[in-house]
Amino acid sequence: MPSHTQLFINGAWTDSQSGATLSVLNPATAEEIGTVSNAQRADLDLALDAAQKGFHAWRKISAFERSKIMRKAAELIRSRIDTITRILTTEQGKPLAEAKGEVLVAADVIDWFAEEARRTYGRVIPPRAAGVYQLVVKEPVGPVAAFSPWNFPINQAVRKISIALAAGCSIILKGPEETPASCGELIQAFSDAGVVPGTINLVFGVPSDISEYLIPHPIIRKISFTGSTAVGKKLAALAGLHMKRTTMELGGHAPVIIFDDADLDVATKVMAATKYRNA
Repeated sequence: MPSHTQLFINGAWTDSQSGATLSVLNPATAEEIGTVSNAQRADLDLALDAAQKGFHAWRKISAFERSKIMRKAAELIRSRIDTITRILTTEQGKPLAEAKGEVLVAADVIDWFAEEARRTYGRVIPPRAAGVYQLVVKEPVGPVAAFSPWNFPINQAVRKISIALAAGCSIILKGPEETPASCGELIQAFSDAGVVPGTINLVFGVPSDISEYLIPHPIIRKISFTGSTAVGKKLAALAGLHMKRTTMELGGHAPVIIFDDADLDVATKVMAATKYRNA
């Protein structure tokens, strides 16, 4: 377990310029097992500048080449599974078997979007007049600000990062302060695979301070958030004020509907396993 997790900005690990840190606790014992750098506005400005430059460089790389880099990241994650799994369990508290499953799924997710990157097809739209050609060409929207939770510190982050990279976007990920090192291992794999510096940036800190600064910033063109419905409404409203595109995954406590023809014994087992999974 790393004793300290830094910010990742412009292809390098770095402490917050202020030196501020937050404690990382073992959820099983409540003991401090490390610290994580606490990003301030000066650090976010560096990440924004890096994301802007990274975007202009990454978007020029062909989808075919982006796909190969992403696949290499997936293989690196698989090769480091034992290390990443133990870090994830120590920080988050889930059983080793579930942590291992999360890491393996993360590699599969990268592979999936690596293939999608090569199939970013446009459309031909039938015209109303002869001699007219109407084409839809998909282009990356720009730097993304993404916010991922602690309960699946790799699984949630990898989806946001992989989609952005496949599309040719750069990203600033606000990772979970409770589980920073496992998220950091994911970022390291992408970096080692050859992702252009500045394309991926990882920051930690007070969530409201970071979101309220990044979302309105003119460099950021897209928002991705996973978390509670209450917070999601606030972030969506803030994004709407600045006409930013958003993707929201909200509310994890959904009801279960059991129909009259259901097998109650099976339904009970499925509900219990689903509810207490990851606990």
